[in-house]
Amino acid sequence: MAEPYRAAIYYAPEPDDPLWHQGSAWLGRDAATGAALPQPALPDLPANTQAPRLYGFHATLKAPIALRHGLQAFLEDAKTLAASFPAFALAPLALTTLNGFLALCLAAPCPELHRLETALVRGLDRHRLPEDAAAQAKRAQGRTPRQRAHIARYGYPLVIEDFRFHMTLTAALSPNPYAAPAEAHFGPVLSLPRRVESLCLFTQNQPGAPFALRGRLRLGG
Repeated sequence: MAEPYRAAIYYAPEPDDPLWHQGSAWLGRDAATGAALPQPALPDLPANTQAPRLYGFHATLKAPIALRHGLQAFLEDAKTLAASFPAFALAPLALTTLNGFLALCLAAPCPELHRLETALVRGLDRHRLPEDAAAQAKRAQGRTPRQRAHIARYGYPLVIEDFRFHMTLTAALSPNPYAAPAEAHFGPVLSLPRRVESLCLFTQNQPGAPFALRGRLRLGG
């Protein structure tokens, strides 16, 4: 694999899960193929999904990092971690508004997911090339003391105790006009049972480029 600008480990639904197709269609891009997709015909939806479309339909487990030791070393450690966790049932999802952002969040606790996220954040951190002081200071604005400590230690505020699974669907809007349309779009598939069976390697080739799903790392070997 070519060396990327940044790499991340995300959760994304399995390719045969209708949620993957519904989420990709909502954002207007399939991160696995790079194909542009027709979005629901809603006013200003393309503009208000620009940022989540760049990252692809996902939930962050190990946030994007510049790689200190190269992609292959990062991938090998991620595979080892994935193999050490069994697949598990994901808690049900529900549409939620987070500070104006519309997102799919967990409707019930999922301890297995939190253990997996903690292991990834800690176990892959040796691969992170730290940001400079200015970038860290910008990321720390408005954060709690514990989140600022997470930035200093792991480069990202919303980890471990502050981790909250979320699949972002829109920009921050107040009020957010897309809640009812998103409920209609996603409602039929949110109640389907689903399992976390793989971790997803996403990479970004250069600053501002879209993230691409480069491969799936199976849990439990």
